[in-house]
Amino acid sequence: MKPDWDKLMSAFSGSATQLVADVDCTAAGKPLCESNGVKGYPTIKWGDPSDLQDYQGGRDYESLKTFAEENLKPVCSPANIELCDEDKKKEIETFLAMADADLDAKIASEEKKISDAESLFETELQKLQSAYQKLMDDKDKTIADVKAAGLGLMKSCKAAKAKGSKDEL
Repeated sequence: MKPDWDKLMSAFSGSATQLVADVDCTAAGKPLCESNGVKGYPTIKWGDPSDLQDYQGGRDYESLKTFAEENLKPVCSPANIELCDEDKKKEIETFLAMADADLDAKIASEEKKISDAESLFETELQKLQSAYQKLMDDKDKTIADVKAAGLGLMKSCKAAKAKGSKDEL
């Protein structure tokens, strides 16, 4: 992916409104990566710098280029309010009018919902993985018990009987 990403950075290097860049999350860029939820590499983020989203598309040059051309442009935000529809403008104005402490509390509340959902997912996933492991262990034990009880010998006897019948013809 690195050669395609480098080619994409080069293709958009002169853009006044589109930034395609990379960050070394193992060195000086580590705090930036941590603050944006980067957990694995390579991770592609896009959008408003204060609300970056995970990129879910293809990793080849053409997919990346098409996505960049269609999505990396000024979007509705406090900095580009003229691009917003009336409902979004009202929502932005409401948030901008809030006291910092109230807005911080609202952000924390919403982030907690995400954190709780991720935590519930991890807990339930662990339960599923445990159930899966138990089912695999039970299946493997059943197969081993059946084989130990003589399944292979039964099949050999059946084959021998069938062969004996043919020899009589």
